Amino acid sequence: MNLDGLFTRTTVSFQPSLPFDELIINGHEITGKGLERVVYILDLVRGMSKRNLKAEVMSENNFPAGAGIASSAAAFAALAVASSKAAGLNLNEAQLSRLARRGSGSASRSIPSGFVEWKMGSGDEDSVGVSIAPPEHWNLTDCIAIVSTGHKKTGSTEGHALAWTSPLQVARVGDTPRRLDICRQAILHCDFEALANIIELDSDMMHAVMMTSNPPLMYWHPATVEIFHAVREWRSRGLPAAYTVDAGANVHVICLSEQAPQVRKRLGEIPQVSDVLVAGVGGPARLV
Repeated sequence: MNLDGLFTRTTVSFQPSLPFDELIINGHEITGKGLERVVYILDLVRGMSKRNLKAEVMSENNFPAGAGIASSAAAFAALAVASSKAAGLNLNEAQLSRLARRGSGSASRSIPSGFVEWKMGSGDEDSVGVSIAPPEHWNLTDCIAIVSTGHKKTGSTEGHALAWTSPLQVARVGDTPRRLDICRQAILHCDFEALANIIELDSDMMHAVMMTSNPPLMYWHPATVEIFHAVREWRSRGLPAAYTVDAGANVHVICLSEQAPQVRKRLGEIPQVSDVLVAGVGGPARLV
């Protein structure tokens, strides 16, 4: 589910005067691993376009980065669109999704519009994000409870590398096609109860793997768990809401849009929730 209103805006400029690639995010120059991941995508673009100029990349977003709100997915989707266009390439949606995926797997899903499935494919060429329904298909809202704006110590990429050290990862991966099909059908049929049950299960399983990896990763804060209990209680009393958590402490609470004001109010009343970001279903990554 792509989000409307939360954005990453990226500008790429290839310049003959630059001796090396530069990355500036929200006004701060980025070096080290963050820059290396961006340079990797720029090198792919340079290879496709047969250009060898260095680039200045300037990016900004209006939500906390590195805090479990898919900032890497948004960043690499924006980078794929901006850098390919700046290099004179005319990539189609599948090609952009594939390019974005090389920076962050989740970024493949941030290229198409609305509700998107990342297809495993048979290999690199066809492992891309595909829209299964447009934004107007189902009027859902994501109320993101912010319990931490700090940059997480262990990023998603590092977390993925540790996943296979958990004894639970084999079972999680083996069950993925079943969970994915349930989620797909729930979206296509606008079945909120089915969606709620499967996204909470999938989120819990992912974090169970992280907690049992070596070394273990614990992203949750006390307020994260409090929100879990609250959301399930609300749903048992008739309020359609469900939680899911990325690799971070902040909680995405998905609800029917007409219930979003009530969900936002209740989340804001929970101690340690500093803010609640609200976003509907969004469109594709695009040039602006």
